[in-house]
Amino acid sequence: MMKNKQISIETLDPNEVWKNFYALTQIPRPSKKEKKAAEYILHFGEKLGLKSVMDTIGNVIISKPATPGMEKCKGIILQAHIDMVPQANNDKKHDFEKDPVEAYVDGEWVTANGTTLGADNGIGVAAAMAVLESKTIEHGPLEVLITIDEETGMTGANNLSPTALKGEILINLDSEDEGELYVGCAGGMDGTFTFEYKKEEMPKNFIPVKLNVTELEGGHSGMDIILGRANANKVIFRLLKILANKVDARLSSIEGGNIRNAIPREAVAVVAIEKGKEEELNRIVNEFREIIKSEYAVTDKNLKILVEKAAETDGIIDKKTQTALTDAIYGCPNGVVRMSDTVPGLVETSNNLAIVKSASGKIQIKCLMRSSVDTAKLDLAEAMESVFRQAGAKVKFSGGYSGWKPNINSPILVVMQETYKQLYNKTPEIKAIHAGLECGIFGGIYPQWDMISFGPTIRHPHSPAEKVNIESVDKFWKFLVATLKNAPK
Repeated sequence: MMKNKQISIETLDPNEVWKNFYALTQIPRPSKKEKKAAEYILHFGEKLGLKSVMDTIGNVIISKPATPGMEKCKGIILQAHIDMVPQANNDKKHDFEKDPVEAYVDGEWVTANGTTLGADNGIGVAAAMAVLESKTIEHGPLEVLITIDEETGMTGANNLSPTALKGEILINLDSEDEGELYVGCAGGMDGTFTFEYKKEEMPKNFIPVKLNVTELEGGHSGMDIILGRANANKVIFRLLKILANKVDARLSSIEGGNIRNAIPREAVAVVAIEKGKEEELNRIVNEFREIIKSEYAVTDKNLKILVEKAAETDGIIDKKTQTALTDAIYGCPNGVVRMSDTVPGLVETSNNLAIVKSASGKIQIKCLMRSSVDTAKLDLAEAMESVFRQAGAKVKFSGGYSGWKPNINSPILVVMQETYKQLYNKTPEIKAIHAGLECGIFGGIYPQWDMISFGPTIRHPHSPAEKVNIESVDKFWKFLVATLKNAPK
């Protein structure tokens, strides 16, 4: 099948899911700006005549009574998050706070025109909505929990009241591989490292030059970290270190990455070099470009490093800060730090050097550390603190949350394994995930919950290449419906 923008997403099967997903694509909902979408879900529940509330932080909870004969089943909570990661290609003009996502059918997939699609986690939200409005699906006591701001801080989950929900089983609809059941996840922690600098006048015999690292693959900083993709911040500071040593390039400004849980795809720096050294700079950049393209020939085929003329600058960063900053970022751990000893193929510990930005006398570096082992996460934080404190930066850690420990004796896991085998004549894979599912936080608030996570097949979340497989959505939906029917008692 080929791209066909004439096929309406709303006509795809299962129609009850896709029509709700399409409606969500028309409502801007970047993290921390998802209020309109949350209100849409609230009114959706109210129109169905169901008890629908929005809590003080903005989460939406909708309750639906059990269908006749299912009253004695354990209460199930279907959970998904309403916000999406706002990422666009550099040639795409899109205001994520105002513009709808331009979703379309591309062969066996649904994707978006130059932006993230929002299938993460819009498909989960749409499926929960479809269950709420169905008059034929059999289920026990049901609650739907739609959280806010999962992508940039898990604000909704962190602020969930311990008395808000009555159910005993939580089914998280935020996994990204059909046929897999997730029973554990990594914990995380944010690190912010701040340098203060003095702005100096650019020497009169110097000229400004702009350096662009662009068109990297990027991706989810948890799910895709194992792929070894290039990090734009690491690449540009590797280049800046070379240029500082060889042509005394002086840094004027830097901006790389913009989302803490997305591998940075682009970075731009303005440097000042002495007049007459332009040819040497271009030669160094050309050589460096070939090295990087060779190193990342498999993971980042479209990687570009460009040299452009720059407008006049307001000065340069003092050399002491520039050197300390460059060395700290060069030495900062990034990517996979350790693989799991107990789960084959699972990343245990990682760091994403997500954002570097200079403005108003400060340079902020933001990282997201993940680990399924809390002590390993803290050890990584200590290592990073050592690097940045030695360089003279202020260090702050925040937003820490624990991982979700697998329970192989989970009643809902047993039910879902048996149900999937009955439906598709094969056993689903049982996995843990190197990402911060909200289940890790929920487990601290509701320690008695039996939890599991599953979803359709989504590729390249958190990047403009995001897409969701159409057939997998159908299988995911049928599995969800059958699971509700077979709910434990």
